[in-house]
Amino acid sequence: MEETSKPGASAASANLPADPAAMTPVQQAAILLLCMGEEPAAGVLRCLSREELLAVTQEMSGLSGIKVDAVKGAIQKFFDEYREQSGVHGASRSFLKRSLDLALGSDIANSVLDNIYGDAIRPKMARLQWVSPQWLADRIASEHVRMQAVFLAFLPPALAGQVVEVLPEENRDRVLVNIARLKDVDRDLLLELEELVNRCLESLHTQSTAVEGMQQTADIINRLPGDRARMIELLRAHDPDIVGEIEARMYDFFVLSRQTETVLMRIAEEVALEQWAIALKGAEPAVREAIVQTMPRRQAQSFEDMMRRSGPVPKSRVEEVRREIMAQVKALADAGEIDLQLFPEEVVE
Repeated sequence: MEETSKPGASAASANLPADPAAMTPVQQAAILLLCMGEEPAAGVLRCLSREELLAVTQEMSGLSGIKVDAVKGAIQKFFDEYREQSGVHGASRSFLKRSLDLALGSDIANSVLDNIYGDAIRPKMARLQWVSPQWLADRIASEHVRMQAVFLAFLPPALAGQVVEVLPEENRDRVLVNIARLKDVDRDLLLELEELVNRCLESLHTQSTAVEGMQQTADIINRLPGDRARMIELLRAHDPDIVGEIEARMYDFFVLSRQTETVLMRIAEEVALEQWAIALKGAEPAVREAIVQTMPRRQAQSFEDMMRRSGPVPKSRVEEVRREIMAQVKALADAGEIDLQLFPEEVVE
């Protein structure tokens, strides 16, 4: 990053300590005033005593070629001390972004705001993406709702959704409402979040953690180009016991929701209406809608009537029929009769 200087500053060396934290209050004030621009700085100078005015202007006149780290350090310390002494949590990020852009330029402003508003916590959060949702839910269950919301807001949406799913049911709506209301997160809450994340990372170092290795393997194979069947056979040679579980996760019932109408119509030719009436009990709306929309109107009406007449069905029976359907789907895919989309992917018309 480039160094920053102000027109009219002395050509003398900035003579600042290498460590921004070691700067004197007068040096920090001089840097802040130089960053503010002439009119705002003049407004501040008018409020100083004669001794303070002489000290800070003398320091300002001797500064040039100020390092970016010195600017960032001075501004960071100013905001920290302002919050401590004023009792005010600070302006919104958008307000500070506009102000600092004018004073410092976008590059330095973004760097300062990253420090102030905790964007640096995201790499730490990224290290938690490989643990199970249940493990994360257990770690945040005892936290207050707002902290749970902030924690989940920093996770990828898919993982956050899985964590919400295993949180206590009576609290999920409050957590989601708090996430929806988040705009700017004040620094105190971010510091609290960082403490929580650090405790989670320490737990990772001191004990074993459940990782969804089977699902991860299935997701990886689904995304492999070329012959997936050959990869499955190679895995079978290493450990035949795990291949069945991997395939079950690769051909999860939910993948039907992302298939084209042509593929679903071909699958429907192989699956009896009675099977759909059982398999779609309690299914995600996306799956049910995808299947029913491929049926002719009269068949769809018959299907709805059959669903109502069948009444409650044991979960084990539903899962058994879903496995039977997905076995038929896999057979069609292996035979090359359908081109199955096994993972979410952008399509082009």
